[in-house]
Amino acid sequence: MTPLADLPSGGASRVIYFGTPDIAVAPLRALVDAGCNVELVVTRPDVRRGRGNQTSACPVKVAALEMGLEVSHSLSDAVALVGTSNDLLGVVVAYGELISMDVLSVVPMINVHFSLLPRWRGAAPVERAILAGDETTGVCIMRVVESLDQGEVFSRIEMPISSTDTLTSLRQKLLDASLPLLVSAVKNRLGDGVAQSGEPVYAKKISNSDLQIDWSNTAIQIDRLIRVGGAYTHIGGKRLKIVKA
Repeated sequence: MTPLADLPSGGASRVIYFGTPDIAVAPLRALVDAGCNVELVVTRPDVRRGRGNQTSACPVKVAALEMGLEVSHSLSDAVALVGTSNDLLGVVVAYGELISMDVLSVVPMINVHFSLLPRWRGAAPVERAILAGDETTGVCIMRVVESLDQGEVFSRIEMPISSTDTLTSLRQKLLDASLPLLVSAVKNRLGDGVAQSGEPVYAKKISNSDLQIDWSNTAIQIDRLIRVGGAYTHIGGKRLKIVKA
């Protein structure tokens, strides 16, 4: 079995950042503002959007270029930066693709995950926490391993979920809480991680069919679905989006 790359023995003096959507912009800015040396930002490739089929860069790429950072769409460029010194750390925030063991064996990586692992491993932890009626959630800084969201946890913070929290409001609270946690993890020695314990629960990506209101559900269940955003029903053969209850 191929071993993971060694984590920095002290604070990381070199950082490679992996992220793509808007939610991954603030952590990148926080690292730069804290004086971390972000040598490379790796994002998913540009996509074509709209009627004109124009090429569009992802939010992290746009922000990174504004900050004067080097940007790549290739994981091989991250591997090429690895030298003999044990001072490099990869930081992953919503990158959008599983990272293979070929890369993890060379580049040590940590991830910011918006749940209290092992509950809600996967793509939609915030949405699933709201839908399940969880009273608490949180943020974990964890080791990236080949298996999805199963790495050891270095630090975590809990946060209550209010009965009025929407996906937008709760995600923002978790994002705000994650920034000092991430900066501390990168600038200071990570220490020994703690293996995840408890029953794992998978946060499956929310599909369009998940958002259709089932009127046989309870009012509480329907309210949770509406707070996740995008809930809809059909009236008179027309689709009606429910924004707030």
